[in-house]
Amino acid sequence: ISDMVVVDLEGNIIEGNNRPSSDTPTHLEIYKSFPQIGGITHTHSNYATIFSQACRTIKCIGTTHADHFNGTIPVTRFLKKAEVEKDYELNTGKLIVTTLKNINPLNNPAILVAGHAPFVFGKDANESVKNSLILERIAEMNLKSYQLNPKLKDLPKYISDKHYKRKHGPDSYYGQK
Repeated sequence: ISDMVVVDLEGNIIEGNNRPSSDTPTHLEIYKSFPQIGGITHTHSNYATIFSQACRTIKCIGTTHADHFNGTIPVTRFLKKAEVEKDYELNTGKLIVTTLKNINPLNNPAILVAGHAPFVFGKDANESVKNSLILERIAEMNLKSYQLNPKLKDLPKYISDKHYKRKHGPDSYYGQK
């Protein structure tokens, strides 16, 4: 914890003696664009990164996915050369925001950055870490399922909707309250 650096939404250091992460501009752009996000986890976990590097979405093919993510996990386009050469991290954040423009990032709390790795969200830091671990498991299951059956189809929407809604939203009933 002594190595952590806390910054405000302008990138000013509030707490800590080290430099902020080089990815801070990416995170700040996401936080500013989606105030409902209270935590972001960026990893290079094996399976989710494989999908990012392959520029492949993670489709909802099973109920484990549907229990936690409301739809396909999207993948961005590649950053353009000019976006990399000037303000790379900021432009990564802008690309994430643009790709998520029609997605509620708390209902489908992950995105894969093409050629890079996942960014995962939550209402707080703990939830973003939890979602990151779930994303990694789903990515592994997705890859192995496609290896067994390359012609696999998406889970029917009525099943994925049922699994998502029974755990999330005002009419949820799954588990203990």
